[in-house]
Amino acid sequence: MGKNTKDLSVEAFLALRNHFFDEKGKPVSFHLRPKSSTQDDPFDELLGKNILAKLNNVQCEKAPGPLITPDLVLFRPVECKNADKAELKNDISRILAIEVKKLERTKQGNVARASGLDYNTTPPCGIVRVYDSVKNTLDIRSFYLFVCLETDKTDISKVILSALALVDGNLLNTDFNLYLKVVGEREKQIGLGSYANGADRTRPMLIFANPLGAELLDYRVTLIHQSPKLENSKLRLVYQIIRTSSDKKKNKFYCYRLDSDVQYDWEVSTLTDPFPTPVRDFRTRPRGRFKLPFRIRDSKIEI
Repeated sequence: MGKNTKDLSVEAFLALRNHFFDEKGKPVSFHLRPKSSTQDDPFDELLGKNILAKLNNVQCEKAPGPLITPDLVLFRPVECKNADKAELKNDISRILAIEVKKLERTKQGNVARASGLDYNTTPPCGIVRVYDSVKNTLDIRSFYLFVCLETDKTDISKVILSALALVDGNLLNTDFNLYLKVVGEREKQIGLGSYANGADRTRPMLIFANPLGAELLDYRVTLIHQSPKLENSKLRLVYQIIRTSSDKKKNKFYCYRLDSDVQYDWEVSTLTDPFPTPVRDFRTRPRGRFKLPFRIRDSKIEI
């Protein structure tokens, strides 16, 4: 840890909890401006320019454009300027990336994509790569903010967050080599088609776990962290999560909630591999088929 021992993930979590929920843990409705374009993101803007920007002695930098990850980086300017890159790699008291994942609910009331969430072209990871002002690479720790964003049923001009989880990226994936492999430069296929002007960008589309797919995390506000020592007058430990890696290693994480959100006689329990995962198939599914409302005859000639 750096000179400042305040964990940025804890500070961010407390700010989010107290902004989007009232003293009793009930969602607070808020206005969200309409999107001006497909890639415009009013919610990320709200986070970056208002809520997280108000953290003491912390600067919140929003991604400078669409299709750039992470969405936000929190850092303490005085403690990061001219710092050694190796020192910053695992120091979440000085710098932290946050990627935002917004979810909806199905008609049945469940969180959509519960068994696997699209991460588009970038795999989640506990470490991500950013760049300094002169384009030097800087690898830093990363958390993921999952929110279920819904229309407020009492005032459809407003929205609420019915669930929120700020999650250590290592809960989702610890393979930084995979991350680098996917986000690095790839070769396109060019000269395709009858006119040779087509191209295939060979972009990966990745699916990883959705923490809000776990029933015990839905309709709650939770911080999931690798440290077992965050419990204090504000935070209460509620669960221990164990994720079993492909080499059978047991990785432990700890779930915290605001103390006032937890009943006084709560007993901490262990959740082992709690995220739903569908059966995977190596084959991709064919594109959706357009079905017409009439039948045709088979024109094959029988011999």
